Amino acid sequence: MSFFFFLIVAAILGSIGAAIAGRRNNGCIVSIAVGFIGALVGRWLSRTLDLPDLFTLTIRNTEIPVVWTIAGSALFVAIINMIAGPARPKK
Repeated sequence: MSFFFFLIVAAILGSIGAAIAGRRNNGCIVSIAVGFIGALVGRWLSRTLDLPDLFTLTIRNTEIPVVWTIAGSALFVAIINMIAGPARPKK
């Protein structure tokens, strides 16, 4: 049950981070992946810069840094956008 909750939290935080970086309508699987990668990037960034966790969500003794996950997701998606170029409009 907690694994499903982790997936839902990762999808929500990943989609928020992607929306901040300018991507929308990624889909659930992509949002989950962006959320997990964003959590890794955000946690690494906060530890490297020696910044405190501003808001954490605790699920079964696992802390999820909400602000840093969103920031890491936005940073990750922004880097992907720079590499891939602008999104093409759908016809």
